[in-house]
Amino acid sequence: MGGRDFKQTDITYLQAAFHIEPVKNWLVHTHLNYRINSANRHWDYQKLYNYDINGGQYDRTSDSHVHEDYYKDNYLDFKVYTEYSRTFAQKHNFHVMGGLQAEELKETKFGLQRDGIIDVLKPEVDLTSGLNYKGEPVTPGVNGSRNDWAVLGLYGRINYDYDGKYLFEANIRKDGSSRFRKHNRWKSFPSVSVGWNVAQESFFEPLRDKIDMLKLRASYGSLGNQNTTNWYQTYQRIEMNPSSGGWLMGNVKPNTAKMPGLVSESLTWETIETYNIGLDWSVLRNRFTGSFNWYTRNTKDMVGSAPRLPDVLGTDVPKTNNTDLRTQGWEFIIGWRDVLKNGLSYGAKFTLYDSRTKITRYPLNPTNSYNKYVEGRYINEIWGLVTKGIAKTDEEMQQHLASLPEGGQSAIGSAWAAGDIMYADLNGDGKISRGSETVGDPGDMKVIGNSTPRFQFSLDLNAAWKGFDVRVFFQGVMKRDVWQGSNYLFGAGNGSAEWSAFGITSVSDYFRDENTWSVKEGYRTANTDAYLPRPLYNTKNMQKQTGYLQNAAYIRLKNLQIGYTLPTQLTGKWKIQRARIFFSGENLLTGTSLVEQFDPETIVANNGNAYPLSKTLSFGLSLTF
Repeated sequence: MGGRDFKQTDITYLQAAFHIEPVKNWLVHTHLNYRINSANRHWDYQKLYNYDINGGQYDRTSDSHVHEDYYKDNYLDFKVYTEYSRTFAQKHNFHVMGGLQAEELKETKFGLQRDGIIDVLKPEVDLTSGLNYKGEPVTPGVNGSRNDWAVLGLYGRINYDYDGKYLFEANIRKDGSSRFRKHNRWKSFPSVSVGWNVAQESFFEPLRDKIDMLKLRASYGSLGNQNTTNWYQTYQRIEMNPSSGGWLMGNVKPNTAKMPGLVSESLTWETIETYNIGLDWSVLRNRFTGSFNWYTRNTKDMVGSAPRLPDVLGTDVPKTNNTDLRTQGWEFIIGWRDVLKNGLSYGAKFTLYDSRTKITRYPLNPTNSYNKYVEGRYINEIWGLVTKGIAKTDEEMQQHLASLPEGGQSAIGSAWAAGDIMYADLNGDGKISRGSETVGDPGDMKVIGNSTPRFQFSLDLNAAWKGFDVRVFFQGVMKRDVWQGSNYLFGAGNGSAEWSAFGITSVSDYFRDENTWSVKEGYRTANTDAYLPRPLYNTKNMQKQTGYLQNAAYIRLKNLQIGYTLPTQLTGKWKIQRARIFFSGENLLTGTSLVEQFDPETIVANNGNAYPLSKTLSFGLSLTF
């Protein structure tokens, strides 16, 4: 046994709410949420033994230790707000609201590790010697920290509509965060929206029996974000490390401290601004409904490193608000629902949406390297070479290299032969290269795809008749490119050694000819029309390229439910209000052109080494008394 590792987490939620109405139409609400999150983690590392060919025992590992971790956070969320509604002259409807919200998080961490487990069956800190396998004392490892943050928000809202035709709403929010300096702690975030219900106009009267609702709307809103990885990046911190010196003083290592790096006192909130216009409709007695939204979201003053300064500075540059993004997208929803004379009810709802994000400000890439954010370009671009194909013979490869008289493919590899990739010379300079890896000088690289999911959709179908019901839910992505590029795709390479080759079934379609050892020995047959190149333990055939760019578009039957609700005349005898028998299936069918070892929803998780989504079948009985 090499040890064990387990974690216990206890989360306690306390909630309270009060609602009062001092006078008619005036309401006061108070909400209190308190969470206690405690986690203990224990792991122990035991000595391991192995046996040689003669049965003799030897140490595989010699040291042992016990580690204990403790984590606790206390989160408080308190909000109180008041609202008042009033209607004047039966057409002017007003609603006002104002309140505050306070949040606070306090966090505590500490840990301890001690060497020398005495009893392998009782790996506890109290039962350790503090010695390594040589009998030498080992200083216990300890760590501990406390941290906290708090925010306070004040907000107000006013709503007005006139006779259900003209709609108006305005909000203002002012937030303050403990994470920033006093002069940058507070920031205001306004928003406003307007709407026009055209169907309520008098000139729309002739169409009102067919069009129930037709509303135009527009809005602008802003919100703040203070969530950064380092809670207090605008304050200098001195790093102190006990017993970490590189020399001995009195036979012990001295404590050390490091000078803090530079910080920016101007660091403040990130701001997200959203512009939205939309159209909602409902026609044919609310049977045919739909909406369309178009939006632009500007994320401003994102936190990133300041532009690089000369190396003589001697320290890292500080974090500043220096990056902006712009996301533009739209959403379209259309639905139909109806009940036929025979009692059959049915419905369908289709949703389609899309968005793209562009970098609008990023000062940290003066050369416009395509390996970083580039101002004016969309995020998630995939730059790669263009694949001409796999050389089936040495002669074919030599002919390809001869067409590149200024260096061939030597910039990305050597010893090119049958079974290797032939790349296209896009810039016509007589060689294959990446240039300076910039937008202005990409060599033979170009944008071959984008990993942003595009045109995401869902289709929800349902029907019910005489107690029977069925629901079918599909979802998918119409366009998405993924460069997978790992050993899970190629089976070998990426700088790995031969014993790291991945022998999964799906990588068996690799190039083999009569010179391949497995063909010579009779273990395999030749395969010169293979999908994959020859399995080399280097990266020259694994360059980002069009030939192995994965199309991660898919459609999936996400959920299927079939049920039957027993008649109330029958269940009522047993004092059961409702009894339903059902079958449910999850992830039953998937349509995709991905190579079979990947799942379209997990292909980017853990470099493709993710457990595929499981097909789940369940049967059940639901009772309501």
